[in-house]
Amino acid sequence: MTKESYRPVVAVAGATGTQGGAATRSLLDQGFRVRALTRTSGSAAAHALRGLGAEVRTADFGDSESLEAALKGADGLFAMSTPFGSDPETEVRQGIDLLEAARGVGVGHIVFTSAAHADRDTGIPHFDSKHRIERRLRGLGVPWTILGPAAFMDNYTVEWSLEGLREGRFVLPMPADRPLTLIPVRDIGAFAAHVLARPQEFAGRRIDIASDQLTCMEIAEALTGACGRPIAFERLPIAHVEAFSADLAAMFRYFTEVGLDVDVDALRRDFPEIGWQRFGTWAAEHTWPVD
Repeated sequence: MTKESYRPVVAVAGATGTQGGAATRSLLDQGFRVRALTRTSGSAAAHALRGLGAEVRTADFGDSESLEAALKGADGLFAMSTPFGSDPETEVRQGIDLLEAARGVGVGHIVFTSAAHADRDTGIPHFDSKHRIERRLRGLGVPWTILGPAAFMDNYTVEWSLEGLREGRFVLPMPADRPLTLIPVRDIGAFAAHVLARPQEFAGRRIDIASDQLTCMEIAEALTGACGRPIAFERLPIAHVEAFSADLAAMFRYFTEVGLDVDVDALRRDFPEIGWQRFGTWAAEHTWPVD
């Protein structure tokens, strides 16, 4: 195989999830060979990735040997972490284990998706845990890029949100006129693939990313058009969120009191090839089971 015909191998952590799945699809679209890492290699999501052309490898974030075996020979890594389903301490431990396994087998470039503003001492537990992983990555001695996505548009497709939409309500614990920066996982994956295709250009950079910025009222208006039925914004008392999750309550307090000041216009200007999706466009392309 000549240097010109070589197709780099990128390992994708959490490939059967929404964010990792989006990265896998974007990397495949750009001609990478993708090694999809998952603990559930027999799942329907893993089977779907095989159908797209990805190589599925079993890897357990709690087992360094399985991580090293799955990562060996990869040119790049799309790394991500989450405390949901475990806790922030487990997230940090598993995230750092993944990074150190990548260093140990000589992965050439690591792209880690954190969260917008995670490097600003937000006090949000699942932001602060990602910042701890960021700090370890910076000192790892491996070329890296950190992406900080804003709030996920895709969160509005989960059942909790759909329940409200079926009743004609879009519910968030924020003021109606408070702007919120948003991004679909499709654009996270597209930007990660863009970075991995140009590792030298992006090495050592931390970039917060978002595709659009709207107020809660404007989000409800866009959902009205997408759902084909009136959707009114309703502010949920933060105490209701606190009773469910202190972590999420801290996040929404931060969104309300500080906000995520991601420069959407600059991203659109500097990286037009990403095709950043406006919320209205994203919502219109989505199927909303709210009838």
